[in-house]
Amino acid sequence: MGKLFALLSALTWAVAVILFKKSGERVPPFALNLFKAGVSVLLFIGTLFLMGQGVWGEAPLKDYLILFLSGVIGIAISDTLFLMSLNIVGAGILAIVDTLYSPLVVLLAYLFIGERFGFWQILGMVFVVLGVLATARPEATKELSRARLIEGISIGALAMITLAVGIVIAKPVLNRSPVVWATTVREIGCLVVMVPIAFASKDRWRILSAFKPSRTWRFSLTGTIIGSYLALMLWIAGMKYTLAGTAAILNQSNTIFVLIFASVFLKEGFTKRKFLAAALAITGIMMVTLG
Repeated sequence: MGKLFALLSALTWAVAVILFKKSGERVPPFALNLFKAGVSVLLFIGTLFLMGQGVWGEAPLKDYLILFLSGVIGIAISDTLFLMSLNIVGAGILAIVDTLYSPLVVLLAYLFIGERFGFWQILGMVFVVLGVLATARPEATKELSRARLIEGISIGALAMITLAVGIVIAKPVLNRSPVVWATTVREIGCLVVMVPIAFASKDRWRILSAFKPSRTWRFSLTGTIIGSYLALMLWIAGMKYTLAGTAAILNQSNTIFVLIFASVFLKEGFTKRKFLAAALAITGIMMVTLG
C-alpha cells in the first residue's frame, strides 16, 4: 500500500499544480499563498483534533521557534515564489525546475547538518541541473521571451532553494516529532508573518478578497484541499508504509503527471525538449535518492 500512497501523492499534487495555475490567472501569488496557508491550518488543526492531539504544549519552545522559522522560509517565501514562477513559465517547465528540490536538500543537509553523499548523488545533481538548463533554451516555449523565461525559471529555482532551506532547518525537529503536528506548526508560523504583511499592504483588500467566496474558489479551494492537505497525507502514508527511497522516486513522478496534465488541460506544449529535460531530471533524482 505504501507504493500506492506515494504514487497517489504525486498524482494529487500534479492535479493541485494545474488548479493553482488556473487560480493564478485571477489571484496574485501572495494572496493565493495566504489563502492556501489559512485553509491548510484549519484542515490540519481539525486533523489533530480528530487524532486526539493538541497544537500547543507538545514540545519545547525552541522546537516551535525552529518550525515557525521553517514555515516562514519554506512556505511563506517559497510557496509565494513558486506561484509567481508558475504564473510566468507555466506548469510544465516549473515541474522540471521543481526537481531541483531533492538535490538541494541533499546538498544543504551535507553543508549544515553533516549528512554525507557519494558519487552517484553528485552525478544525479548534475543530471538534474542539466535538465533544468535544457528548459531555459528559447525553443522551450513560444509564448515567452528568453529574458522572461529565464526570470521565471530563476524565481522557481529560488523557490526550491528556500523550500530546501526550510526543510533542512526543521529536519532535527521533524525527526523527533509527529509529522502532522510539525506541519501544522509550520503553517501557523507562515501565517504569523503573512497576515500582518497582508494587512499592512496597500493592496490589502485585493489580497483579502481571496477569502471571499467566488468562482475562483473552484480552483483555489479545491487545489488547497487536494495539494496542501490530501497530497501531504498521502506523502506521509507513503513514507510510512514503504522504503523512503522508493517513496521519494514515486513522489517525483509528479513531474510526468504535471507535464501531461499541463498539455491536456492548460494547452501547454509537450515538446521534445521538455521530454528530454524531464528524463534528465528524473534520472538525476533516482541517482540522488538511491545513491
